Amino acid sequence: MTAYTLIPATNADLSALPFHGRHLINGSWCDSAESFERRSPAHGCLVSRHAKAGAAETTAAIEAARLSFDAGDWSRASGKERATLLLKVADLIAERSAEMALLEALETGKPITQARGEVSGAADLWRYAAALARALHGDSHDSLGPDLLAMVLQQPVGVVSIITPWNFPFWILSQKLPFALAAGCSCIVKPSEITPSTTVILGELLTEAGLPPGVVNIVLGYGDPVGALMAAHPMVDMVSFTGSTTVGRSIQAAASATLKKLALELGGKNPQVVLPDADLDAAADAVVFGSLFNAGECCNAGSRLILHRDIAADFTARLAELSARVAFGDPLDPQTQVGAIISPAHLQRIDRSVKDGLAAGAGLALGGETLQIPGLSGTFYAPTLLTGIRPDMAIAREEVFGPVLAIQSCSSLDEAISLANDTSYGLSAGIWSKDIHACLRFARSVEAGTIWTNSWMDGFPEVPFGGMKQSGLGRENGHYGLEEYLEPKSVVMRIGASTRAPWVRR
Repeated sequence: MTAYTLIPATNADLSALPFHGRHLINGSWCDSAESFERRSPAHGCLVSRHAKAGAAETTAAIEAARLSFDAGDWSRASGKERATLLLKVADLIAERSAEMALLEALETGKPITQARGEVSGAADLWRYAAALARALHGDSHDSLGPDLLAMVLQQPVGVVSIITPWNFPFWILSQKLPFALAAGCSCIVKPSEITPSTTVILGELLTEAGLPPGVVNIVLGYGDPVGALMAAHPMVDMVSFTGSTTVGRSIQAAASATLKKLALELGGKNPQVVLPDADLDAAADAVVFGSLFNAGECCNAGSRLILHRDIAADFTARLAELSARVAFGDPLDPQTQVGAIISPAHLQRIDRSVKDGLAAGAGLALGGETLQIPGLSGTFYAPTLLTGIRPDMAIAREEVFGPVLAIQSCSSLDEAISLANDTSYGLSAGIWSKDIHACLRFARSVEAGTIWTNSWMDGFPEVPFGGMKQSGLGRENGHYGLEEYLEPKSVVMRIGASTRAPWVRR
């Protein structure tokens, strides 16, 4: 039996629980007749209880966003005014980061150190968006002739529905909302019903910072009816969604009746290629990180590994040894590197995918089993390495969303590129090689929105993120992330007496 590295339960003080969440609609906090609860996937304790919205609350939030946008208190505010508020929100996030990180760790099952890093990092996204708000500008064309001048205005797209997932609740919200606000949009936000608490706290911070009522509305509940109505309602101009490709398709269909603008960040089956000339120690560490970070519940997970045959056996053995040393266990212990799977149902889906892969002929180098953490009854899955993966296997093509790495082999860079592109997804990909020519060729040839060379999952507010193919539409972060929430408007002005011959004869 494999000797995994396990971190037992701690004696954390959770007496302040449960957190109570309500909707934020037109600047007021609202309850509903029904509520729903979230229990910790690691500890089993009740973490939060929230008001459960239906169609009435959702419609009220959409109408409030529409009224606020049309009123113009925010949509026509200056860049300086928007930036000042966004910076204040960033400071307030920093002040309450410990509380937010604890709730995030408990609701998601992720390690507390990771949750702290994500909340503090999200504050930096708000600061970057504030800088963009001050720099927002259009364009002009002064070369159309002596009597003509054209301008291109950049105006907010309008009312935006923002629907966020459970795996990075606050981080992903912060890749969307501050950029929409920097552009001047009004928003309705629906967090995942599994992880809503930090979104509610953000509503408190926005109110404290002085955001006008109705500019941001938060509705708590389920995809049906809340998310469905947010995607289809005619008063909504745009939908920004992060989640599975399957749900992304349904949102695209719901939005099509009114031809809404869409930004969709969806699934991935992201490959890392390791060539024989790579720094194999650095590559092995990054591959383990890429497959196990956030328990693999990450659209950007390095869930596919393409190894050159000359190093495949030795590198796989190295991965197995490193993966077994990764600390799995209580999310509230700072030593923990990987926490609990989000739910028992999702753990079963992960295990079924692994068993199906083995039945299809894959080999098992490590894992393929649940973990029992001393003192905890939660949902934990072992680090899992599957070998001998063929391109036709489901485990090579379908997103598992768990700590599972599918290992393929290649004989050349050309074959590696072909395997990397042999997927319906195109979110991210990486290559490990000391040959800069190989790295550049890979970067130019692979169909993915982000390419890492001799690195994995390095991200920055300045650098855009998003996918190709069925990994989505649009980009987040960078100035591209702001432009998603803007509409260019051309203004053509005649500034002198017309010199054009009359079209209608007199």
